[in-house]
Amino acid sequence: MDHMKFSFKSFTRTCAHALACGALLTFGSVQYSNAQGLFATAIKVNDRSITNFEIDERVKFLGLLRTPGDHRKLAREQLIEDRLKLGAAQSVGISPTQEEVDAGMGEFAGRVNLETAEFIKAINAGGVSEDAFRAFVLSGLAWRQLVQAKFGSRITVSEEDVDRLIAASGSGGGIRVLLSEIIMPAPPSQAAAVQERAERISQITSTAAFASEARRYSASPSKARSGRLDWLPITQLPAPLRPLLLGLAPGEITDPIPLQNAIALFQLRGIEESDVPEPKYAAIEYAAYYISGGRTDATLAAARKVQSRVDRCDDLYGVAKGQDPSVLDRDSKKPSEIPTDIALELAKMDPGETSTALTRADGQTLVVLMLCGRTPELEQEVDRAELSLGLQNQRLASFSKGYLEELRADARIVEK
Repeated sequence: MDHMKFSFKSFTRTCAHALACGALLTFGSVQYSNAQGLFATAIKVNDRSITNFEIDERVKFLGLLRTPGDHRKLAREQLIEDRLKLGAAQSVGISPTQEEVDAGMGEFAGRVNLETAEFIKAINAGGVSEDAFRAFVLSGLAWRQLVQAKFGSRITVSEEDVDRLIAASGSGGGIRVLLSEIIMPAPPSQAAAVQERAERISQITSTAAFASEARRYSASPSKARSGRLDWLPITQLPAPLRPLLLGLAPGEITDPIPLQNAIALFQLRGIEESDVPEPKYAAIEYAAYYISGGRTDATLAAARKVQSRVDRCDDLYGVAKGQDPSVLDRDSKKPSEIPTDIALELAKMDPGETSTALTRADGQTLVVLMLCGRTPELEQEVDRAELSLGLQNQRLASFSKGYLEELRADARIVEK
């Protein structure tokens, strides 16, 4: 969930839609569910069962959260991991208290600006119970407590580690990267197929093969250059992407990165370090003009007409004149507040440049995105303690991933 941004309006609208559909199907669904054994075991993880009902609820929950990908496949994977995590935690006596679980539920609900009770009411409307939400939070809390207890004492961060991180973030020196990209549209009806394709592409080992895939599948303007981008300061890219890129060797490719209605892949072609610090930005100003109809020849032609008429963001007001105000958004936000897919496109632009790589409304609305400008951040003293804590959390996450893979390899998992 940390990599996703979703609004209260879209979340509640999704819940209401799910409730309306459920009401139409209730009578027939009850009979069908009983006949199919809704509460029968679907997956056995060691001695713990996962029922069809739990899978169905998790599928609905992922839908309400607008999680990309194949929701049924992801639900099964998550529930298997939940059983492994809880089993491992309970085996060493770790069990979050009621107060800790309540606090975790409140923190999660706060991500969509809701109180816990309001969030539960909204997911209830979409067919998800409070118990399912509580179980979701419980497994995450138990796992974090277990990982901290098991690996926390092994994590050490030196002053040299912090120095390297400062250099990577643009303070005390500059790092720039040479990338190739593939941005593939992934509307809900195609999400599973696109995810599978992205997994295949991520295993490529040559720049030529990646370039071929970019020419074939990418929706980014860089498609015409086989996905190749110019040198970019690492600080100009979204913060969550930076450690992924810095962890690559030239020629290596990131794992598929989920965006809104899209999946991204990046290949590192080169990396340079200099003594000249790259600028940080306090705010990025951008505008988005929306064209209904999705990514079709007609809408792309309309977008090109818009692009030919504008040289700066103010020009978009003339394009949108006489239309519904909702067709144009203009924002100035901190880099951390900008949705990842938008931030990625803006990172590649100079002020006045545009992109048509993105969509909204499940792929039904094409976005003409324009960078208005960047406001530099005033130099501030680096909080080394905060950076050190961030490095500790990164290393804990690495231990966590390896431990979960070990638990899964040793488990008896039977899918029916």
